[in-house]
Amino acid sequence: MTEWRNWAGDQACSPVVFHSAGTREELTDIVGTAAVDGRTVRVRGSGHSFSEAVLTDGVLVDIDRMDRVLDVDTESGLVRVEAGITLRELNLRLDEQGLALPNLGDIDRQTIAGAIATGTHGTGARLPNISAQVQAVELVTPEGTTVEIDEGDDLLAARVNLGALGAIATVTLQAVPAFVLHRTDEVLPIDDVLGTFDQQADGNDHFEFFVFPYATTALTIRRNHTNAPPQPRGRLHEVINQDLVGNRLADLLLRLVRARPSLIPRFTSIASRFMDEGDYVDKSFRVFSSPREIRFTEMEYAVPRADGPAAVRAILDLIERERLEVPMPIECRVVAGDEAMLSPAHGRDTVYVAVHQYRGMPHQPYFAAAEEILQGSGGRPHWGKRHEHFSAEQAAEAYPRFTDFQAVRDRLDPDRVFSNDWSRRVLGD
Repeated sequence: MTEWRNWAGDQACSPVVFHSAGTREELTDIVGTAAVDGRTVRVRGSGHSFSEAVLTDGVLVDIDRMDRVLDVDTESGLVRVEAGITLRELNLRLDEQGLALPNLGDIDRQTIAGAIATGTHGTGARLPNISAQVQAVELVTPEGTTVEIDEGDDLLAARVNLGALGAIATVTLQAVPAFVLHRTDEVLPIDDVLGTFDQQADGNDHFEFFVFPYATTALTIRRNHTNAPPQPRGRLHEVINQDLVGNRLADLLLRLVRARPSLIPRFTSIASRFMDEGDYVDKSFRVFSSPREIRFTEMEYAVPRADGPAAVRAILDLIERERLEVPMPIECRVVAGDEAMLSPAHGRDTVYVAVHQYRGMPHQPYFAAAEEILQGSGGRPHWGKRHEHFSAEQAAEAYPRFTDFQAVRDRLDPDRVFSNDWSRRVLGD
């Protein structure tokens, strides 16, 4: 491999060495050899991060072949898996055992190691990030040995580790009994959504919404536990609404407005009125995830829950005031706080606000202005999304246990084998 690119295609690097690890033993050998040779190591997942987290001119390790489920205890719900298994495959394997993860995001292509390392999350006012389900992590150290982390500060550092503590070999997760969700998609006036945000968030197991710039309505998504039997959407609905309309037609229209940005307000106004409404009942992991074929880039910040609606309104006002060329929606989700040292939701109930830009369109002016708004609300970046204007100095202020994380890092990787330009920017040397 001479070049590696992420899913969006806008982050690239040329590692001096590329390795593929299929077992823990192969992973330990790769890391140990790199450390002896004086090279840095980064481990790639499925490439769904939009940030520079993986980029390296040292050794890049692919763990796609480390995708096995190693142990399942159906009584306790503890599940031990290899680091390279994707959320999609993990969901299927858990379902076979009558188990599920309690919360998921809307993309299931990430590896479990990548998902927890960057603080990937779903939505639910009473549910924390995916990393909060981690009960143990097996790390490969620069010495080419393994260490099991299953308690104390080390575990709270490893749950959202930024790939800076070692190479994850296995993860032990706390699963729950499989469950069914009733999903309802409804278009409502954006003023009503923002005005009743707390009621919606507290009144549903999982609540989120999307709102297009220059539009007056938003698509709300409510997911709630139910004892009803699954009644999934038919294949015809998936082909027409998700594949043809939601992905192919939408991508075609986005190409059109990229070429003619003056059409954006008209496009987003129409798109907001024709978002797919309806409801269905299905297994949880099928309800959580949605196909994402349109290529874009994204920035997302976690702000204190009370500040979420105002932050969304401020970004919408910014776009209209500056007439920014933004054809893609803003997404808003709510999660419970957790204890992981570098979790964006550390110690507080949180609203995640995500902004998107279509591929090939300039994102810097929009993202920089939105980032200023979100940081002004006490925002912390989602580590897997863009955050070009966030530094180690800011991280030290934003995270109460930042120095505790650094202490764990100093002990596990004192020579900074697992570092790159990005980690030096957000963590320091």
